Amino acid sequence: MKKKFLLLVGIVAMLSLSCSAHAENKQVTFKVFGNCGMCEKTIETAAKSVEGVTMADWDKKTKMIKVSFDTEKTSLDAIHKAIAKGGYDTEKVKAKDEVYNKLHSCCKYERK
Repeated sequence: MKKKFLLLVGIVAMLSLSCSAHAENKQVTFKVFGNCGMCEKTIETAAKSVEGVTMADWDKKTKMIKVSFDTEKTSLDAIHKAIAKGGYDTEKVKAKDEVYNKLHSCCKYERK
């Protein structure tokens, strides 16, 4: 009986490990407004501050950021919100005016 119980516990443990190994790492690209290298650092740092984000790379020419993240730990909306909290508008979330106004003068992009 003890062996059957231990076998059952082992099977349950293996199943729970295999389920957690199926976490999806998703890669998405979206627009973030900014101008310079300082913007790049701030935008990437904001994205990477979100738990589950494994990579963030913003291109100042195209104004596009590529992010990789674990879908079980975060969402795309959370990443947009974190970037906007730093003062940068994304294609989905607009930064608060008071945060945008605190950006360095070279970082102030044309807002829509």
